[in-house]
Amino acid sequence: MILSRYCKIYTDTAGPGKVVLFSTKKASKISVPESMLEDIRKNNLSEEERETLSALGFLVNTADEERTEILGFVDELNAADKIFSIQLVLNLDCNLACGYCFEGSRKGKFYMARETADKFIEFVKAKITSPLPSLSRRGQRGGFEEIRITFYGGEPLLSMDLILFVSNAIKSFAIEKGIKYTGRLVTNGTLLTPQSAAKLRHSGIKAASITLDGPEPVHDASRPFRGGNGSFRAIMKNIKEAGDIIDLELGGNYTKNNYHRFPELLDYLIAEGLTPEKVFSMQFYPVIQEAAGVVNHDFGDGCSSVNEPWIFEAELFLREEIMKRGYRTSRIIPSVCFIELRNKIIVNYDGALYKCSGLIGRKEFCAGDLQNGIKDYRLSHKLDNWKNDECLDCAYLPLCFGGCRYMKLLRDGNMNGVDCKKKYLDAIVEAAVRQDIRYKAGT
Repeated sequence: MILSRYCKIYTDTAGPGKVVLFSTKKASKISVPESMLEDIRKNNLSEEERETLSALGFLVNTADEERTEILGFVDELNAADKIFSIQLVLNLDCNLACGYCFEGSRKGKFYMARETADKFIEFVKAKITSPLPSLSRRGQRGGFEEIRITFYGGEPLLSMDLILFVSNAIKSFAIEKGIKYTGRLVTNGTLLTPQSAAKLRHSGIKAASITLDGPEPVHDASRPFRGGNGSFRAIMKNIKEAGDIIDLELGGNYTKNNYHRFPELLDYLIAEGLTPEKVFSMQFYPVIQEAAGVVNHDFGDGCSSVNEPWIFEAELFLREEIMKRGYRTSRIIPSVCFIELRNKIIVNYDGALYKCSGLIGRKEFCAGDLQNGIKDYRLSHKLDNWKNDECLDCAYLPLCFGGCRYMKLLRDGNMNGVDCKKKYLDAIVEAAVRQDIRYKAGT
């Protein structure tokens, strides 16, 4: 057996003569004697060592076999997927005026009609009761086992009655079919009162993702109410009062000019009693620079690529600040674009189907509708763009799979080619793996 192409090797600073192996294919990591690398090359491993390293993704039979395996990775993932995941856009209205909002000029008094909600419910029922299209190579079969709905906007809680109508209907259907239903919503938090949280929980919605863009002055500059007043205090009041009712996923969006202030937010949350055990997850993201005709014309602090050097520093800095305080955050794991995943879909307020939230309202990227279902979007969305020699030979392929098509579209005006993230991954993966080891975030 030989060392996997998708294995990174780092010096183990915990002890001399040791190295850390990290599989980008399985996100596994292990510390081994440096001499074991020579044993691998000379095929001098014991049977137990060979089995362990193979199971963790570090050893493969041949390079050609691994190449075939990775070429089929997404197909295998889709074939084995028994979860139907939907992001349901209930409206494009909002009570905040965030200058960087990617929906920008596409927003307005656009709300999902009850008739469209009825069609959505029937769409989900039809999908769940239809047979899955194929079996995985492991012989898995059967139908869907779970429905996941993320209620989205605009601000979804402006459509509270419709949320409850849809969620209760899907919850009842899931119980009838003996499958799991998981509901969550992405909200700015200003309307998430304890009373609202209790109703949502009862309907099957158990988690809320809420945005806090740093400490109060930074957040209020980024996410004011339409009238200009700050929203931070209203959100914090709701988070503290509703946090025992609904799981909290807290996040924020940072720029080059404000990311260094975000640790102040973490310390404030702890001081206010929102300690790590009360927060399901914490994650901060760089603001993406939308097209000039969409985003507020005064905003220009977003990024157009994760390969911008300041992002390397910002991400590792914020990840360290999150982890050292004990909050859960994402690990470096294999990542496939939402567009590539067959059972993931976005339903707009008007019933149009999309494969990426950034593409909502861009008619050329509409992937179908509730009436007629999903159409073939392989060409329009450049599926399999990563199936080329350069990507297949890259150790980071499982963490990237061609990058973000939305970023590519914003930056270059098209999705041709890939959104290569190699510079970014070169800069952050080793340090992130060391953070995971230091804070024991997975194995």
